[in-house]
Amino acid sequence: MLLKKALFEKLKEALAAVLPIVALVLLLSLTVAPIPSGVMLSFLMGTVMLIVGMMFFSVGAEVAMQPMGELVGARVTKTRNLRLILILGFVLGVLITVSEPDLQVLAQQVQAIPNMVLILSVAVGVGAFLVLALVRILYRIPLRHLLFGFYALVLALTFFAPQSFRAVAYDSGGVTTGPMTVPFIMSFGLGIAAIRNDENAAEDSFGLVALCSIGPILAVLILSMIYRPDGADYSPIQVTNVADSIELRGLFGDGLPDYMREMLISILPIAVLFFVFNFVMLRISRNQLSRIGLGIVYTYIGLTIFMTGANYGFMPAGAYLGEKLGELSYRWIIIPTGALIGYLVVKAEPAVYVLMRQVEDLTDGAITGRSLQLSMCLGVGISVGLSMLRVMLGISVLWFIVPGYVLALGMSFLCPKLFMAIAFDSGGVASGPMTAAFLLPMTMGLCTALGGDLATDAFGVVALVAMTPLLTIQGLGLVYRLKTRSRKQAPAVQDPFADLPNDAVIEL
Repeated sequence: MLLKKALFEKLKEALAAVLPIVALVLLLSLTVAPIPSGVMLSFLMGTVMLIVGMMFFSVGAEVAMQPMGELVGARVTKTRNLRLILILGFVLGVLITVSEPDLQVLAQQVQAIPNMVLILSVAVGVGAFLVLALVRILYRIPLRHLLFGFYALVLALTFFAPQSFRAVAYDSGGVTTGPMTVPFIMSFGLGIAAIRNDENAAEDSFGLVALCSIGPILAVLILSMIYRPDGADYSPIQVTNVADSIELRGLFGDGLPDYMREMLISILPIAVLFFVFNFVMLRISRNQLSRIGLGIVYTYIGLTIFMTGANYGFMPAGAYLGEKLGELSYRWIIIPTGALIGYLVVKAEPAVYVLMRQVEDLTDGAITGRSLQLSMCLGVGISVGLSMLRVMLGISVLWFIVPGYVLALGMSFLCPKLFMAIAFDSGGVASGPMTAAFLLPMTMGLCTALGGDLATDAFGVVALVAMTPLLTIQGLGLVYRLKTRSRKQAPAVQDPFADLPNDAVIEL
């Protein structure tokens, strides 16, 4: 009964998140960028699958992925065995990253580096930085110091990497922190931090996603310098225009088994590892174990349906929409249109709701999920608008990335530490499957229409999506600090009856 109620609540959330995007695409199709009926039919079919997929995934993340991470993190910390904590953290980081579906897509597009070499290198990078994040929590190392050091290293290596791989390297930091990675890693960090009794434990539970986003960037930059490719060939996205409902059924019917297999490969290692860990160390009750098992099934169903709808429904529509907007004589309209689409797309990212709930729970509602989501939406809207401008003018992504991260690191000294940690986590959370399946294809369609270079112009939108929330959420933190300071400085209201004795009679 409780699960049915949860499904209904998540269905309402999914409808509120996805329907505004659909309305905007329909409006553009009826006005300035007509979309063929077959592509639109696929888009609407993908919309239904996105809504259903988000519903099941959200319930599964609450029932299974988050409790699994917290239980494993808390139990392994109680052993006080540092070696076990670090080994388990590294293994979890590698397994979750290898299973991340968006990484498979990125690996296929970077043709100059063998797929398995790229995937394993990125996975090792995430595992290593997850270990670093756990060490930071246990030894209370300030997050700001680590972010400064490693982002300085990233920016330095960027100028030695081939130009055609710079944008892809920064994009990789966003795609590897997707719907599989975020719920488990954030909950794992919460379980590790929960064993501490100090007042900063809740703040230190954030920052894992932020550090794990750096590993993939370093891995791709280093690989590009080792392989030294002269260039990279990227093919435009092929848009399938189905003729009727029979072809539509065939399109999604052929794609669904592929994602069923991919999502099974994604979830199975984590599920097996948890059940083995439970048998050896946790030994939770049978009812709780059954509930987690059901949540894993819900997560699998939700991710399978969501990824199928996003890649077969939203990706072709995004590519076609970008191409048609790029062919307009007044193509400047793509900038505000892209910003509005970016604003709305964040609401359809499954991992965003995981972050919102965790922030509300840990701050007892002091930071509301709505204010956090609004800040992320504004940030991503700005980043997509800048991406459209960058493609139109052929500006290198470094002109935005370098000043953006310098400003974000500078703001970290001014805003509260909790907001800083949440901001750097939110960058990886915002750049999820919807960004890869809709915003990136739209940018590639625009780049194709303008005759630009896909490697240097189209790629980089994920990197900007991952960067701008750092600025907007830290801006929210600055506002929060100013309001808190003004309340403390406000003069106290004096009680006019304070000097009267307790038995005094007051005539009204």
